Amino acid sequence: MALKTFSTYAFLCLSIIWPSFCTKENPKLVQDENPKLFQAEIIFVHGIYVMHLSIGSPPVDIYGSVDTGSDLVWTQCEPCPQSQCFRQEASLFDPKKSSTYNSISCFSFQCVIAGTNCSEGDCIYSLAYGRGLHGSFSSGNIATETLTFGSTSGKPLEMPKIIFGCGHNNSESPNTPSNQTGTIGLGPGSSSLISQMATSIAGKFSYCLPHQGSSTINFGGIVAGAGVVSTPLIIRDHYYLTLEAISRTLLPLECHSNLKLVMSNMIRAQPIEIKIGEPGLSDILCYNISSQPELPEVTIHFKGADVKLSPSNIFQNISDDLMCSAFRGGDANTIYGNIMQINFLIGYDIEQRTVSFKSTHCANN
Repeated sequence: MALKTFSTYAFLCLSIIWPSFCTKENPKLVQDENPKLFQAEIIFVHGIYVMHLSIGSPPVDIYGSVDTGSDLVWTQCEPCPQSQCFRQEASLFDPKKSSTYNSISCFSFQCVIAGTNCSEGDCIYSLAYGRGLHGSFSSGNIATETLTFGSTSGKPLEMPKIIFGCGHNNSESPNTPSNQTGTIGLGPGSSSLISQMATSIAGKFSYCLPHQGSSTINFGGIVAGAGVVSTPLIIRDHYYLTLEAISRTLLPLECHSNLKLVMSNMIRAQPIEIKIGEPGLSDILCYNISSQPELPEVTIHFKGADVKLSPSNIFQNISDDLMCSAFRGGDANTIYGNIMQINFLIGYDIEQRTVSFKSTHCANN
């Protein structure tokens, strides 16, 4: 079938908002002149990827949802009345018990970097995520703290004076994991963890999303080895890739109704239409698992990089008897989300403006 080419920008998003085959060779990370590689555990919990870090002195564990679609790192903090905070398994971070916590005045350069507001001389933030029933929010004070990471040497590494949000009024989305305490923003903005660590990690980070269990996010290494493909990274308000075509479907993602028609014609089973009811989003294509549909492979053609998706990157089981497509139609950005990134080692090089993909097996256990 001939390849029909088009060009659109795909928002590359590992996020709580847009949750969207493996080779025998293990992924290869090269430290690229960086003698120490910062690391953190990523845990898959109910469709969300949560990063485990420590904050403060003495260090306290936090578990933030990993989000390349936003910038600020924040965690729930004392004081926070039960009516203003969502439930979490760990104790709330108490800034009064940390010797490295420093509040920020609204006249400081850190407050300007965070792009926030002022209230009675204090630097404050207010963030909203998602929309409709799936929305959540957080507000509180901007401060600086020490974050503690794991490392390739096995010894903890500290990153001092990281700008973060100390959340005193927060709400959760419907699928927030019980161990989640906040959000780890990895976007391109000046207040993101990546931007603040930029000189220490040479603008590089990589992650590998498991279908279940846990894996590792690495700060400071590059992805290398056989089978790696790379595409230019466009940095604006978010990270974007140039999407040129989709093999077999041959349609841009925004033409979702046509894409569904092509997909359903390829799959020899009776489709089921699921009504979502959210404004601006289309219905999704689903099948009864008992019908044993033969699912196609799809190749995403980015500029200079062909990424071959397996059926598990395209369809996911949402119940014991129902599987649904990860493709959605909407009036927002075209998004390359979590599901399509599972079991790929994905490396960002902010300095060289590239993103690399390598098919692999991501889970540590």
